[in-house]
Amino acid sequence: MTLLPLDEAFAKVGEGIPVLSFEQQSVSESLGRVLAEDVAARLTQPPTAVSSMDGYAVRSEDVLNQPVTLIRIGESQAGGPFDGAVAAGQCVRIFTGAPMPEGCDAVIMQEDCDVVGDRITMKEVAFKGKFMRRAGLDFNKGDILLKKGQLLNARDIGLLCAMNVPWVKVYRKPRIAILATGDELVMPGESVQESQIISSNSLMIAAMVQAMGGIAINLGIAQDSEESLRETLEGLEGADLLVTSGGVSVGEYDLVRKVLGDEGLNIDFWRIAMKPGKPFMFGHIGNKPAMGLPGNPVSSYITAFLFLRPALRKMQGGAFQQDQPVRAILGADVPANTTRQEYRRAVFSKDLNGRLVATPYDKQDSSMLANLAACEGFIIRPINSPALKAGEQTDVIYVADSHLSI
Repeated sequence: MTLLPLDEAFAKVGEGIPVLSFEQQSVSESLGRVLAEDVAARLTQPPTAVSSMDGYAVRSEDVLNQPVTLIRIGESQAGGPFDGAVAAGQCVRIFTGAPMPEGCDAVIMQEDCDVVGDRITMKEVAFKGKFMRRAGLDFNKGDILLKKGQLLNARDIGLLCAMNVPWVKVYRKPRIAILATGDELVMPGESVQESQIISSNSLMIAAMVQAMGGIAINLGIAQDSEESLRETLEGLEGADLLVTSGGVSVGEYDLVRKVLGDEGLNIDFWRIAMKPGKPFMFGHIGNKPAMGLPGNPVSSYITAFLFLRPALRKMQGGAFQQDQPVRAILGADVPANTTRQEYRRAVFSKDLNGRLVATPYDKQDSSMLANLAACEGFIIRPINSPALKAGEQTDVIYVADSHLSI
């Protein structure tokens, strides 16, 4: 059977993933969510001219020559402005963030003043606007400061608060149902027989979903029987996408495709020209997209990294796209590649010239989780690419589970 090229598989998945509806969410609960509309400031910040220093508000024309002594006539604090106007020869004690009194257009720092009662001697010249923040310096009412499709990070949350925006419209969190299959699987912490292995894929994929802003629904482990698989799939109700792990290749007990087919699965494809990860499936159960990941842990992770992460982005209003590769220098030889695009686990470093160096692990078996956890990225080996020597250039992609940027 012909393997589907990776770019064609990516395009098909992108076409088959829906954008979810949006909901209103409090700003305090919006970290990592994607805006469903532009957001405009509801006020001007600062709303009036304020001081940026502790000191004395003055008329700049009064302090052109030094030293000069002015008479303090009051005080302005943040939340307690001076109620009055400042005339020639007068000044007002002022604190950082406090409104500038009427008539004043500059501030002299308190360190540059000698104080004797209400007589304040200024020892520095203050030009117009010195240590003063004009009204609207940060933004003005009506300014659109955050755009639809923007992922909200911690800085954005602070900005929304300053804009006096308590609620925002964000795309709904994707609910991803995750199903592991296989008689040999047991959960972490359970007694492990000689013929059994720990189920790592489902919790690993669930962690990726959560890091990407989704909600993971763990359907558990289905045994290698049609009855068990159908019972487990009853938990699919309410999910936006189904992700299975294992059971999609050509083995006698690979029942996922058959049982899902009985449940109405329409398969777009189920084998791709990729290594590791050839037995990757994509289709729909009704209007619900479904991904079938390979059973080997590394294959499961890399296919999820390349297909599930972009799907989660699109479902939350973002672009369906993979992280962009960068160029690196090989730290070791790599063999010629064959008929599937390969992703080789690697660690990164810098050479004496500051260039990125990617060194692949010697062993690339798709069951090895230890070097998957330790790797920093993947060396991309296109189909039929020739062998490369250490020091030659290659494309690499960084590993990143999260889309958050604090």
